This record gives sequence, C-alpha cells and structure tokens, in this order.
Amino acid sequence: MAAAAPPPPPTAAAELNMDLTTTYPLFTRIRLATKPDVPVIHKMIHQMAVFERLTHECSATEASLSATLFTNNNPFESFTVFLIEVSTTPIPTTPTPHPKFTPIYKTLNLDLPVSDPELSSFVSSTMDDGVVVAGFVLFFPNYSSFLAKPGFYIEDLFVRECYRRKGLGKMLLSAVAKQAVAMGYGRVEWVVLDWNVNAIKFYEQMGANVMQEWRVCRLTGDALQGYAASSGTNDDLDLI
Repeated sequence: MAAAAPPPPPTAAAELNMDLTTTYPLFTRIRLATKPDVPVIHKMIHQMAVFERLTHECSATEASLSATLFTNNNPFESFTVFLIEVSTTPIPTTPTPHPKFTPIYKTLNLDLPVSDPELSSFVSSTMDDGVVVAGFVLFFPNYSSFLAKPGFYIEDLFVRECYRRKGLGKMLLSAVAKQAVAMGYGRVEWVVLDWNVNAIKFYEQMGANVMQEWRVCRLTGDALQGYAASSGTNDDLDLI
C-alpha cells in the first residue's frame, strides 16, 4: 500500500491591515478678493464683531465697503484682502490670476468631514462648483522709521467657526508674510484682544512677539471730530 501523501504546508495567514484611518480631503485656495466678494466679506466682518463682542462698534455696510475697500486695482499698495476658499473636490486653477499675485493651492487631509451650516451664504464669487469662502485677512502697508522699511499691518484675520482649528488662519498669515518678504518689507504686525488666550498662544508659537509694553491709542467718532476741530493748544499737559 502506498504511503499517504504528506499534508500540504500550512498557508500563511493573511495579514490584517490595521491602518483603517480615513481622511477627508479639503481643497483650499487663497486668492485676492475683488469687489464682487464684498457681500461675503461683510458677512464675515459681522461674524467677527460677534466673536469679539464688538457689534456695538461695527457700522460697516456692503455699500460702505464697496466704496472704500476696492478703490483701485493695485493690491499691496493699499487695502488688500486675501480670501481662503475651500471645497471637498479639487478647485480649478484661476484662468487669469492677478499679475501681482498667483493664487495659492493646498490640500488638507482632515480626520473628520466639515459640516458647514452656512454653505449657501458663502458661495465663491468665482462660481466654481462647490467652492465656498472660509475666511479672510485684510491688510495694508505701513512704515517703520526704525527699520526704514515698509511693512504690512493686518487689520482683520478671521476664519468662520466651522473651519477653525484646521490651519486656515495660519495659511492666511503665511500668505501675508510671504508677500512681505517678496516685496522686501521689514515686518508684519497686528493686534490681538487680551482675553483671546488661544490666539495669543498661537501667535507666540509661530514666533510673533506679543508686545505687552505697548497700548493701542485710537481717536474715533466724536472724539476724532472734536480734536480735529481744536487747535490742540489747550491740552493740560505737554506730553509730546
């Protein structure tokens, strides 16, 4: 009787892929804002005033923004706004970018999808399918006599609530810094509310110097009108 055939060698157990991580891509674009973007900029300014508890000081309207914010087509020489736009699908490249700025594209991989309850209110003026505005930064040139160089002053930096803590604010700041370096400017500066500890910590981590010894001085409204009407010679103290 023939010997029984030996049993086949054991097959290697299939290795389980334990890396089941799913990411959700968020496609972003930073571009120059134009006058058709005023409605979404106005909405974000109002949301920023609510966040900063300063709605009583916010009197901007779409009409006043249109009349003052885009008075010429020379970005970086006057008031300039970068918008950061997002989409869950790739964003088309801008066919005719502004000669002074090429839009910045980046893809983020998020752990969770973003639920945007105001999607329809922030559709991009470019009318690209599925593209919405997530935030903005407004800045303009200033000058440092100590450095003998111009710089940029950031008036507003804002990211809509559902898109926060995803790096969009850092991307906007980086875009302004990159533009300043490209133009040979000496610095970028802004102010932050003293109770916004998360923002202060973030700015310090990125290398910004939060200057505790300086205070913001502002003349506005009736105080501005009143002091403009005076000669300035009746002050009690000669402080300057």
